[in-house]
Amino acid sequence: MQDPEKVISPCTYCGSEKSNWFCNTDDIFGNSYGIRCCNDCKAYFLSPFPSEEMLKEAYDKTYYGTSKNKFIFPFVERSADYFRKRRAGNIMKLLPEHARILDIGCGNGDFLRYVSLCGDHELYGIERDEEAAKRAKTKTNIHLQTTPLQENDYGENFFDAVTLFHVFEHLAEPRKTLEIISKILKPGGILIISFPNIGSFQAGLFKGKWFHMDPPRHLLFFKPEDFTRILKNLKFTLLRSNYSSIEQNPYGWVQSILNLFCAKREVLYERLKGNRQYASENGRMLIFFQKCFFIFSFPVFVVLNFFGGVLKKGATVQFLFKNEKS
Repeated sequence: MQDPEKVISPCTYCGSEKSNWFCNTDDIFGNSYGIRCCNDCKAYFLSPFPSEEMLKEAYDKTYYGTSKNKFIFPFVERSADYFRKRRAGNIMKLLPEHARILDIGCGNGDFLRYVSLCGDHELYGIERDEEAAKRAKTKTNIHLQTTPLQENDYGENFFDAVTLFHVFEHLAEPRKTLEIISKILKPGGILIISFPNIGSFQAGLFKGKWFHMDPPRHLLFFKPEDFTRILKNLKFTLLRSNYSSIEQNPYGWVQSILNLFCAKREVLYERLKGNRQYASENGRMLIFFQKCFFIFSFPVFVVLNFFGGVLKKGATVQFLFKNEKS
């Protein structure tokens, strides 16, 4: 196999052929990639771009969990559900009555379900036609689309809000998606977007072993200052940013550290989803110790999360933008 450091692919965001190598990384299937930084738009992107077969394998049923929920451990799933409910409550404070809301990468639809409990709103979701989409279809009040967002899917100035919660890094055409969002979002409409922070302490320390690197599903990353510059050019104004996330950042420390000592990445995370076939050579005792490390170290990493948030070096970032187009 060719050395990923020597493979120079065009930038996933702007298409530039000029980039610098950042690090190597491996996925859970044994494939090797490089992460390169574009000299023009400053995006960090996966190189080479994964094939359709690789992406299909990466988004198989184990990615969405082996049971009706993503995680088989009730505490983990209840925690995820709590944060969905809280996000729904927060966005409702920003929107008028009878708002139109599009959640790109809506997963099992529970975020939009919680939004529906807050008022009479028109809800739209986009999700891959896989296990998560099947679950979302059971939420009958959601207009569900299982194909990527395209130019003529919705009319201009159609939505009051568009959300992408840890979805942007998955997009094969991120620039096109942002340009479409700027058109279908009303003047004064809001865009809420969160993604891994490649400028974080975790990314700098763990690089290719970083939990949030997640190849081949995560195709590109931005440092926050570079992303806000791009959104400013699309007539968006940044209203708020948050670099602290108990939902995402503490576990990023846990799994990234475990990745340093395990032959394969994300072993514990896959177990939490019920994927026992992955890294089956890891015995019960080893998995038990990993779970103990998770439980007992978690409070320490919660504290680190708050420090990272204050210094704007948290492993993930969430932005609230306002569409300022006339």
